[in-house]
Amino acid sequence: MTDMFVSLGTWNWLIFGFVLMALEVIAPGVFLFWLGLAALLVGLISFAVVISWQIQLVMFAVFAAAAVPVWRRLARPKPNASASPFLNKRSEALLGREFTLEKPIVDGNGTMRIGDTVWRVAGPDTPAGTRVKVVQVDGANLTVAAA
Repeated sequence: MTDMFVSLGTWNWLIFGFVLMALEVIAPGVFLFWLGLAALLVGLISFAVVISWQIQLVMFAVFAAAAVPVWRRLARPKPNASASPFLNKRSEALLGREFTLEKPIVDGNGTMRIGDTVWRVAGPDTPAGTRVKVVQVDGANLTVAAA
């Protein structure tokens, strides 16, 4: 068994690293990539410096262990800075916007078409054709005021 470790050389580490990365492509799970990267680093360092097999194994273990926090940092979800922060909150996206009433608000209640959706609106009695501003949102109910 020791003979196998003694024979570890630069090319063995590079081949081992590429094999691990190829396995990652075949069976993705992100884990083998970092082990392959650690093996490649040990192989590249072995090109520059002659190192005993014990040190090579320790370097591989250190690089593999150091890859875990690096992976966690890179895999951490980024704060949602997307172009559509209201993607699943359509009513909240309407807050503060102005629209034209197609139908009048009578007795404080009415409906208003925005895009392809008809919304229930509440507010002061207002004739059709008036510009209104959405001032409050409560689920699918919009409260409007004259703009």
